[in-house]
Amino acid sequence: MRRFVLASCLLAASIGAPVLAGSRMAAAPLANVQLADPEQEKQARSLMETVRCLVCQGQSIADSDAEMAGDMRALIRERIQKGESPAQIRAWLVERYGDWVTYAPPQHGVAALLWVLPAILILIGGFVAAGRIRRRRG
Repeated sequence: MRRFVLASCLLAASIGAPVLAGSRMAAAPLANVQLADPEQEKQARSLMETVRCLVCQGQSIADSDAEMAGDMRALIRERIQKGESPAQIRAWLVERYGDWVTYAPPQHGVAALLWVLPAILILIGGFVAAGRIRRRRG
């Protein structure tokens, strides 16, 4: 019994150790520090508000407290500081993480069809229902 308790404690400690190790990482240097140039900071903030947090999913990286969002904020500020345009940074983020990372992904043919198809099906259903009602009355 004593060995079972000891083994259980060791197992619990080994499972919990990686969780604690990840939370002690230092934050990215520019995650929460504004850029010295107000125009660059304005560009960075406007870009951050249009980039989706990969952890929270419902928040932009400007609003998220997740470590990943902090890393992405720092990355955007570093690239803006080096002279890259917000469009170049957005293109790099989309290339790396996919269209889902932006709140306004580009509309491809399939995506447009998925938005229009439900409305078309509702209209067809309405016409079918109206036709059946007319036949029953007439």
